[in-house]
Amino acid sequence: MSELWAALCLVAVIEGLFLFAAPGAWKRAAAQLLNLPDEHVRRIGGIVLALGLVSLWLVRGG
Repeated sequence: MSELWAALCLVAVIEGLFLFAAPGAWKRAAAQLLNLPDEHVRRIGGIVLALGLVSLWLVRGG
């Protein structure tokens, strides 16, 4: 369970880093996402999810 909390903390650190380092770029990216159809956003989310799972599997010694 502690690994889950550590992973969630790392997500917060990465999100905060993007917001801190490039707030304008983050806002532009969010605005562009609003203009995309839901199906495209869903596909992007699925791709990112799959890449994250494969990366996690590889890093954990898959």
